[in-house]
Amino acid sequence: MLTNACKYAIRAVIYLVMYADSENKIGAKIIAKDLQVPQPFLAKLLKDLAGKGIISSSKGPGGGFYLTKENQDNTLWDVIISISDGSRFDECFLGLVKCNNDNPCPVHYAVVPFKKKLLADFKQKTIRAIVEEVKTNGTAITLGKLTV
Repeated sequence: MLTNACKYAIRAVIYLVMYADSENKIGAKIIAKDLQVPQPFLAKLLKDLAGKGIISSSKGPGGGFYLTKENQDNTLWDVIISISDGSRFDECFLGLVKCNNDNPCPVHYAVVPFKKKLLADFKQKTIRAIVEEVKTNGTAITLGKLTV
């Protein structure tokens, strides 16, 4: 349902909220190393996210990426649609070209409630809320060598 680009972007945003701020910005090279993702690809994603106001950045010595309080009010859906068009949530789970309530695939009715719940969570949960869940609920998230 999510492209690798979306997965990398979500992981990078969570990483930035947890480890960066306006006084401690982090560059794409460090983030890519810690997340174990391709650095050139991640650098482009981070630049795109910054250009769309999902994250913040500054150039030059001491520059890098971070999130402001305002950036943290964005939802996971904001991150996803800034990277892709979100159409993968409309695709058939089994990859059939025509799959809908009138022409369902074998797992259509089992998957539809899951997709609706996931989409609702992505649209409602802010980045801040997701990070708070990671911190307070003991949610495990592996970020390269890091386990929080």
